[in-house]
Amino acid sequence: MPFFIKKIGIDLGTANTLVFIPNKGIILNEPSVVAVAMPENRVLAVGNEAKTMIGRTPESIIAYRPMKDGVIADYRVTEAMLRYFIGKTVGKWNLLKPDVLISVPAGVTSTERRSVVEAAIKAGAKNAFIVKEPVLAAIGAGIPIHEPRGHMVVDIGGGTTDSAVISLGGIVASMSLKVAGNKIDQAIADYIKKQYNLAIGDSTAETIKISIGSAIPLDEELTMNIKGRDFLTGLPRSLDIRSNDIVKAIESELRDIVKSIKQVLHNTPPELAADIIEQGITMTGGGSLLRNFNVLISRSTGVPTSVAKDALYCVAKGTGIALEHLDIYKRSIIAKK
Repeated sequence: MPFFIKKIGIDLGTANTLVFIPNKGIILNEPSVVAVAMPENRVLAVGNEAKTMIGRTPESIIAYRPMKDGVIADYRVTEAMLRYFIGKTVGKWNLLKPDVLISVPAGVTSTERRSVVEAAIKAGAKNAFIVKEPVLAAIGAGIPIHEPRGHMVVDIGGGTTDSAVISLGGIVASMSLKVAGNKIDQAIADYIKKQYNLAIGDSTAETIKISIGSAIPLDEELTMNIKGRDFLTGLPRSLDIRSNDIVKAIESELRDIVKSIKQVLHNTPPELAADIIEQGITMTGGGSLLRNFNVLISRSTGVPTSVAKDALYCVAKGTGIALEHLDIYKRSIIAKK
């Protein structure tokens, strides 16, 4: 029966939004994109439908991402997006307003947190709970965060990289860096423009990253044929690109991410640092799936690093687990309305 969806977990990401329902799992995974008709400022499409419009719309329609670097950049559009996701999840026959738990980056301000809560309440939630992403990522990755031991999680999403050391259910040291998947895609596009005079779009850059990207040079390189527009002639052109080109292209972004991880380790009390060396760092989020990224982090920090199982879905799963056990996770749950 559809009427009894009482709890919804939402991983509100810069790139994708995932919706999790306890006992059902992830039921929705769509891009965080909204298409707006400009003259009347009306929302036309959300999610998958809106993403297909990016870069392909007439001037009167703008397809954009209302979340910038993991936080709400456009409040009204985010509310419309949440309403769409909540409505699509509960269906129109749901008699009860659901409790909604939403993930936010570790570095958000209290004003930004409030705007997420307000957007969720306006979009049809009975209560809105906010939990920081690294805590949810850790819960979803199966890390026992309540132990008096240090666990380190690095969650690399589309807009932010959140590194945090968690002990006794709370964050001991953390850092939120606005360098993640999107900036890495941008770096690839910039490099190809500079080296080869070829203009490519965001989605091509992302495909290159996923298909042949690596964090460290590969002995056996992968190659890929890419198509774009030649800057000099303005005509379409294709070329073959190799993995080690991409390693060079994204070097400085990865260096920033490693630096932020080191900074968090630096701010960690010695007792917990000893636990982390023993247990290692757990990576979650789509960005952690870049080839050999964990190897780069291990080499740079000297701490064994592994990628969590189902890294893409850890935060969403964490929202579901936290919803099931709100009482246990009370300490990590912020704003409630």
